[in-house]
Amino acid sequence: MIKVNVIGGNLSDKEKDAYVQRARTLYPERRINKMDIKVVDGDYVDIEYHYDTAPFQRIRRVTGYLAGTLDRFNNAKKAEVRDRVKHDITVSDFEDVYLEA
Repeated sequence: MIKVNVIGGNLSDKEKDAYVQRARTLYPERRINKMDIKVVDGDYVDIEYHYDTAPFQRIRRVTGYLAGTLDRFNNAKKAEVRDRVKHDITVSDFEDVYLEA
């Protein structure tokens, strides 16, 4: 259910439903949870959409491949991930970068 907030005028339920349907048609991949409809005059409105936060999955570059998880890797690729060398950066690595004037 999308909450519709009308500002500066009145809209019928039929008009509100039409704007909600338009939003769903224009942005089928986005989950809209609220709409602010500002009535500018009798013929024009400004619409602001408020979206749900989109869940995301972390994708890493692992051994030359983009991967979210390692569950589809074969044993050789899993061994590459396990055996790779991770390099640490210490503060002393940056001492020569920042020079005081």
